[in-house]
This record gives sequence, C-alpha cells and structure tokens, in this order.
Amino acid sequence: MVKIEILGTDCAKCKAMAKNVDKAIQELGVQVVVIKVDSIQAIMDRGVMMIPALYIDGKEVAIGRAPSVEEIKNLLKK
Repeated sequence: MVKIEILGTDCAKCKAMAKNVDKAIQELGVQVVVIKVDSIQAIMDRGVMMIPALYIDGKEVAIGRAPSVEEIKNLLKK
C-alpha cells in the first residue's frame, strides 16, 4: 500500500496540500495510508526547511508548495 506523508503545520499551503491529496485519492479511488506530520521537531528532524512537504513512499516529491490535484494524481500513478 502506498504511504503518503504530509509535513506541515496549519498554514494555508499546508491545508491546500492536504485538501488536494484527499481529492486526488478520492478521484483515483486508490487505497493509501495518509500520515499528517505537524510537529515542528519531527519536520526539522526530516531536514525539511520549507513547508508544506509531500512524501510518497518515503520519497520527497514536493517542498514549499501545494501541488495540484492533477500533479498528485500523476505522482500516485507512477
């Protein structure tokens, strides 16, 4: 099963990313595990300096921006 990690706090970009991830998952109809990491310490421990950050199966795919629904769908199809 695919594991998606959303690293971010409660900022507008972080909320947009979470919303886009949810919509992409719903549109694709795939089963994934979504983990939301909002602890600043946990985010810094990963070496992330800009939020939001998106990881798919442990691989960094977006930092400092909220990818579009279509971009997330394409990343999940790979």
